[in-house]
Amino acid sequence: MVPRLGPLKLKAQIFCGDEPAMGPGKADLLEAIDREGSISAAGRALGMSYRRTWLLVDSMNRCWVDKLVDTTPGGGSDKGARITPCGKQVLAAYRALESRLLETADAGSLDALSPLLREKPLPPS
Repeated sequence: MVPRLGPLKLKAQIFCGDEPAMGPGKADLLEAIDREGSISAAGRALGMSYRRTWLLVDSMNRCWVDKLVDTTPGGGSDKGARITPCGKQVLAAYRALESRLLETADAGSLDALSPLLREKPLPPS
């Protein structure tokens, strides 16, 4: 979930070249894989297609120095998907970055904009 502070929605993205290596959706996916133990189950839990889920995992695994997700095909207790130590480190650092960004925004950064913002938008013309 993308952090939000009042009207401000923060979306931090980390890029590897021109490819997004980490962002809020990929972080949510990593957490779901960790929870579900399966890439396909994580995708279902997040309402993502099987293909989209696998494309995101492939992208993450190609962008970092080590894989973030390790997979073992098939069923059973030792099969499925796991977040690697590098994946856990990247996820923790990314969530910490999101928290620091929210703290910075909460420290008065919105003071100049808040009085100028309507509570609700005007109806379309």
